[in-house]
Amino acid sequence: MTDSVPAETGPDLAGPADPAGWLTLPDVAEHLDLSISKVHQMIRDRELIAVRRDGVRRIPADLVANHTVLKHLPGVLNLLADAGYDDEEALRWLYREDPSLPGTPAVALGGDLAREVKRRAQAVAF
Repeated sequence: MTDSVPAETGPDLAGPADPAGWLTLPDVAEHLDLSISKVHQMIRDRELIAVRRDGVRRIPADLVANHTVLKHLPGVLNLLADAGYDDEEALRWLYREDPSLPGTPAVALGGDLAREVKRRAQAVAF
């Protein structure tokens, strides 16, 4: 968990640019039909990623699409953590435009290129 991320948003911070693209932890709990403590546990276990935006811990909404966490997200987050990425750096990696993918690795995780994103995360880790 990254608690030292600046509270303000800006162009240098990763993730969705639109404030509607973010969910607070209670919103995620409701979206996934889980308790807030389970959401906190999922963040600690690197099944989800949360960063501070405007002083509140938030999760990009597209990472919990269709009322579930994207299938390969926990694996990618663990690979990036093993490579030494903190939460903000992992989020930046997930939302960096990649011309060989349809947009960003975060978008690709929700489609047919999820395994490719995971393979690229493995390459970063070694």
